[in-house]
Amino acid sequence: MNIEQLLGDLQAGRISLEEAKAGLQDWRSAGSMDFAELDLDRERRTGFPEVIYGESKTAEQISAIFRRMMEHSDRVLATRVSEGKAESIRSDVPEAEYHPIARTLSWHRNKPQYAPDEDYVAVVCAGTSDLPVAEEAAVTAEMLGCRVERIFDVGVAGIHRLFRRLELIRGAQAVVAVAGMEGALASVLAGLVERPVVAVPTSVGYGANFQGMAALLAMINACAPGIAVVNIDNGFGAGYYAALIQQNRKG
Repeated sequence: MNIEQLLGDLQAGRISLEEAKAGLQDWRSAGSMDFAELDLDRERRTGFPEVIYGESKTAEQISAIFRRMMEHSDRVLATRVSEGKAESIRSDVPEAEYHPIARTLSWHRNKPQYAPDEDYVAVVCAGTSDLPVAEEAAVTAEMLGCRVERIFDVGVAGIHRLFRRLELIRGAQAVVAVAGMEGALASVLAGLVERPVVAVPTSVGYGANFQGMAALLAMINACAPGIAVVNIDNGFGAGYYAALIQQNRKG
């Protein structure tokens, strides 16, 4: 039972105050595990359930958290899950879907369907090497209920490729720009589209890229307005932010 249902039952007189107190205590304790305290109220507060960060967690821990969250939500997302861990988790949670490029595990009670003319988020990445971060952004936005259009390998080294896809990008409600090396894609896009651009620097690049610091600084210092920058390789944060933009435009 979620908290809205519990309070609704109390308000309607279907349960007593004492029963509501007991139910609230049960609801609070449902998130307690030996190695984790789950925030089961996060979806009510923020619109999306707590996300499982899989790096450094064991497959057994992720699996247990994933199952507990399935009992209390209609969607669950785990990020930074290696293929080996995913294989072990899916043997215990076969309903979970693994996205190997994004390194995410997801589950929907009822997977949303989108009309062809529905608003969307565009996830644009500079090169194939940036795909893991771009896919993490795309899967995240989809989990938040957005239709996503993927536009990949359109970096500025061959800028004609970007211009061929520009109409699709301009039709989005928000644009995620994923790039390593010098991180120029975000600036170029922000100068060509009227939508907010969420820039994601990646750690892709040679020595002076400094594992993404060069791209991060270039994006922060971009001349074109309308850019918000997330942390290096943070596809999850970018997809989440872009989805919030779309949902708020819709609302």
